[in-house]
Amino acid sequence: MTAFLRVLAVDDEPPALDELAYLLRADPRVGKLHTASDATDALRVLRDTDVDVVFLDIRMPGLDGMELARVLRRFARPPAIVFVTAYDDAAVDAFDLGVTDYVRKPVQAERIGESLRRVVSSRVVATHPAAAARAESDPTIPVELAGTTRMLPRSAVRWVEAQGDYARLHTADGSHLVRVPLATLAERWADAGFVRIHRSYLVQLRLIAELRLANSGYVVVVDGTELPVSRRHTRELKDKLVRAAKQDWNR
Repeated sequence: MTAFLRVLAVDDEPPALDELAYLLRADPRVGKLHTASDATDALRVLRDTDVDVVFLDIRMPGLDGMELARVLRRFARPPAIVFVTAYDDAAVDAFDLGVTDYVRKPVQAERIGESLRRVVSSRVVATHPAAAARAESDPTIPVELAGTTRMLPRSAVRWVEAQGDYARLHTADGSHLVRVPLATLAERWADAGFVRIHRSYLVQLRLIAELRLANSGYVVVVDGTELPVSRRHTRELKDKLVRAAKQDWNR
């Protein structure tokens, strides 16, 4: 594979930066590597050099990684961003920024390789308008899987369950706990067809197989699972189901 990616690695801790740089240089997809010890140093590099992706620590003195990522997003041609961090409390903000990946420290060669694969894929998507439109309509959210942070596409989520300040995303093959309040997802995913049926549940409207009256009130069935519908959401849910059915009939 021809090395072609121009990469900038940013971390204020020299051992962490050295390790990250070593792993990046070892990957055949990396053609040119720059390093920076803080956000100011990174901006100097970016002023003089075009890069394809920035591997970015979050907790740094001065301008932190999250603030730098917001600056990069305003570039005319923003680089892809991969957060490299020891913490998971920035996952929500990473989701908002549309980062390419979110890697937890300590970093491993296989995980860096996966991030670079995602960067390459995102560059291919950017050059194909139809693929870019699909990616924009199906954003990803960072989730933990076997100790590794992965980017889960929103289209894989069947329903969401509130668990305090967290939300559990249920998919066809499991579930993932993310540090995002249910109310936040309800607001951000409303245009994608997710509807609030209860203070503790958010579901994808098109996946509702049944709405029926049970002993304790109304329930919906999604993937064979019964989920409660609160009294305050029942009327609105019925109206949305009827409107969705009419739209299907008129197609």
